[in-house]
This record gives sequence, C-alpha cells and structure tokens, in this order.
Amino acid sequence: MIAAALLAAIGCIGLILLGAATFPTIGPRWLGFAFLTTAATGTSLPFVWLLHRRFDRGAPASPSVLLRQGLLAGLYLSLCTWLQINRALSLGLALAIALGFGLIEALIRLTERTLWRPSR
Repeated sequence: MIAAALLAAIGCIGLILLGAATFPTIGPRWLGFAFLTTAATGTSLPFVWLLHRRFDRGAPASPSVLLRQGLLAGLYLSLCTWLQINRALSLGLALAIALGFGLIEALIRLTERTLWRPSR
C-alpha cells in the first residue's frame, strides 16, 4: 500500500503543479496525461486489492497482477479523458473500451494460469 500512496501522491501533486504553473500546450498536456495515469493507478490499487481479497477463490493475486490491473484502470481513465477532450467519447465507446481492457486482462490471467510448469 506504500506504493499505491506514493503513486497517488506523485500523480496528484504533479497534476496540481502542472495545472497551476503551465499553459495547456501540447507538452504539458501529455505530461498531464502521464500524471493522471499515475494518480489513477495509485488511487485504484487499494480497491483492486480489496476486490481480489473479497472475491478471489484460491491463492491471492500476486503484486504484479494487482499493479497491472491498477495500471489498466489508470490507462482507461486517461484514454477516456483524451477522447472527451476531442469530444469523441460516447457511452458506447467507453463501454467498448472497458470491455476490451477486461478481455485483455482475462486472456492474460488465463495464460498465467495455464502455463505448464514441470514438477521437480
């Protein structure tokens, strides 16, 4: 949880400083997306951990799985923000992107679970 707090703090402080000190030109805008992704990743990590703790059957999820799912949540928020700035985001597109990210995560989890490991 220290990593989650650190990511959230870096992202939020970066967004605040970026909004207060720069104009919205192309460079600071992309830096803002990076800070938004970092802040959303750090903020979503405790919720991802809580959902895994509550609903997982069997072995607990590894930290890399939790970080990957938190990063997917951060990327989803940044992508939706970018599309909304261009006025291209609709409810159907947001749901399709969420479904696509969920499918990617399900396939990654499936391949992690089904890798053959020889017993020694």
